Amino acid sequence: METKLTRDEALELLKKYNKEPFHILHGLTVEGVMRWYAKELGYGEEEDFWGIAGLLHDIDFEMYPEEHCKKAPELLEDGGAEAGLVHAVCSHGYGLVTDVKPEHLMEKVLFASDELTGLIGAAARMRPSKSVMDMEVSSLKKKFKDKRFAAGCSREVIKEGADMLGWPLEELMEKTILAMRSCEESVNREMDMIE
Repeated sequence: METKLTRDEALELLKKYNKEPFHILHGLTVEGVMRWYAKELGYGEEEDFWGIAGLLHDIDFEMYPEEHCKKAPELLEDGGAEAGLVHAVCSHGYGLVTDVKPEHLMEKVLFASDELTGLIGAAARMRPSKSVMDMEVSSLKKKFKDKRFAAGCSREVIKEGADMLGWPLEELMEKTILAMRSCEESVNREMDMIE
């Protein structure tokens, strides 16, 4: 899996359709998480593709929330993305807003980790450290069970993603925390430069 889009081009494309810092932060976080997973799961040579798919996965969400994953193909193709990248991006909304099914391991990881990064990010903001660096799976599991906490993060999608990957939920949580630790500093640095 590869794309002609450079990382800089992908970031400019994201910023073209997303002005809210929260949406850019989420894109950068999912990019970092996907890059970590690519290396961790033995797809290091595809790290750029995995990362760019993560960066652009919500390209249409801010401006076209009612058309999420439906407007994305047009925006991505206009930006120079090829069919494989469009499929990967759209597959993260499978079952909710699209019938594009995650097929490749990368797409399953994106599906599984997208919602979970939101939950982990919300839990991190509640911590005294405001960081994932000292977060443990046990505290995340408590937040996961509290349906009122970060209610917009679908627990069903997170569970479905773990099942899709054939991993216990706890393993998905542990890996995604580690992935977020790997990129927290660089994401924060980049957000400081953007704002």
